[in-house]
Amino acid sequence: MIEVSRRVHAGPEAVWRVLADGWTYPSWVVGASRMRAVDPAWPRAGAELHHSAGAWPLLLSDTTSVVEAVPGRRLVLQARGWPVGEARVDIRVDPDAAGCVVTIVEDATHGVARLVPARARQLLMGARNTETLKRLALLAEAHGHPSEDDDAAGGGPERSEIHES
Repeated sequence: MIEVSRRVHAGPEAVWRVLADGWTYPSWVVGASRMRAVDPAWPRAGAELHHSAGAWPLLLSDTTSVVEAVPGRRLVLQARGWPVGEARVDIRVDPDAAGCVVTIVEDATHGVARLVPARARQLLMGARNTETLKRLALLAEAHGHPSEDDDAAGGGPERSEIHES
C-alpha cells in the first residue's frame, strides 16, 4: 500500500464538497478523463460514478463505487479500470490548524495491476496520488479558505508526504 498526504489550506468541509460532487472526479483524479453519469446517491455507500479514463479515441469506460463514507472525514472507494484492474482508495480528511490534511491510501486489489511488483506499483501510485492531491487541494482552496490566517496557523509551501507500508 502507498500513503500520500497533503496539507490543504481549506477546511474539511471544502474538501468534502469536492469529493461529494461526483461530476468533479475527472478534475482531480489523475487518469480520469470524463464523467458519463453520477449516481444521485453519491457519495453514500454503494453509489457509483461512471467515468472514462485515457484520451480519445483510446478511452476505457468503467465505474468507481463507494465502499464507505463518513461525511467530511473519510471516503473509501473501489475504483475500477479494466483491463488494468481495480484498486481500493481510502481518502481521509483530518482537520488541523491550517485547514486540514488529506491522505490517500491506495493499492491494487484485482487484475493485472496486482502482477506489477509492489515497489513499482508504490512508485507509480505515489506519483499519481501526489498529483491527485494537488488537484484536489486547488479545487478545495478555491472555494473554502480556513478562517485563520495561514501564516499564523503555520501555513507555508504545500508539500506531499509519501509513506510506504
